[in-house]
Amino acid sequence: MFVPKYTITSKLLLNIKRISTLIFELNSKQYNSIVLTKMESSAREISAFSSTSIEGNPLPLTEVKRILKNKPQNLRDSEQEIINYNDTLINMKDYISQSIIDFDLSLILKIHKGVTSKLLNKFQIGKLRQESVFVNDPKKRQTIYLPPDHADIKKQLEELIIFANTNKSLIDPLILAGIFHKQFVIIHPFVDGNGRTARLVTKLILATMGLNTFNLFSFENYYNNNVSKYFEMVGVKGNYYEIKDAVDFTPWLEYFTDGIIDELLRVGQELKTSALTPDTELKDYHHQILNYINKHGYITDKDYARLTIRAKPTRNIDFNKLINQGYIERLGKGRATYYKNVVK
Repeated sequence: MFVPKYTITSKLLLNIKRISTLIFELNSKQYNSIVLTKMESSAREISAFSSTSIEGNPLPLTEVKRILKNKPQNLRDSEQEIINYNDTLINMKDYISQSIIDFDLSLILKIHKGVTSKLLNKFQIGKLRQESVFVNDPKKRQTIYLPPDHADIKKQLEELIIFANTNKSLIDPLILAGIFHKQFVIIHPFVDGNGRTARLVTKLILATMGLNTFNLFSFENYYNNNVSKYFEMVGVKGNYYEIKDAVDFTPWLEYFTDGIIDELLRVGQELKTSALTPDTELKDYHHQILNYINKHGYITDKDYARLTIRAKPTRNIDFNKLINQGYIERLGKGRATYYKNVVK
């Protein structure tokens, strides 16, 4: 049975509280759908660039954006990595949209298959490794970690999955996601693609927090800003069987939550900046409409006329702006016309 060792330090507790506050602030606001679509695309670009860059992909962000836009043929491995990661992120939206995400081995293998497609031998894509591997220090070119034997991997991974599933309502999602991330890397279940798979599965666990702006989120970016620090925090040294019971997840959890705060602040600032353009900025009368709908469930032109002195043609312009920007939708016809929030 997998029983991780960690301590709820004052720093970790403060980080969790701050993250909850930031998420509440993001979720409590309504955003322009055009802005959200652009930011979602940008977040995928940043994630694909950052997560593959961590593993040594040399392509700069400008080249990553070009590849994702043009989808060239006859891809090099470095380009295929980018396409794979982006496509897997898009496919993961189906998982994220589910109210309950079932974590099992088949889901992990499906994600690994996505990120390694056309990059490994067929018997290695979406398959647990059947051979011994080792982790080297890229600078010193010396072996620093010996992962568990391949014969033990399936059992260890299943124990980790059981731990995650049985503690969904018992352990804070942030702690659960952080523990899963590090332990997955320690188990090292695949010949290649462990880091990319770990970061994507972690995204799924974080989605259970109810972060409505989840698709704008790229926590891989934080790790890529200091790759050496990331490897130092997420990895371990020595022989797995000699150190497995002594691994303390506390420092990693503090670092892990620091990264989420950093990314939430970036997303919040970008949303704030994007909302201040002349085309997207909402006036007080627009907010009156949205607040009324939030309180009553819908609004009619007659309701809006009682809230404002704006003429009917101008009220129609107000409604159309909110419709065009994806905040509300028009229902009914003629005198029975009313407006409701768009379900996202």
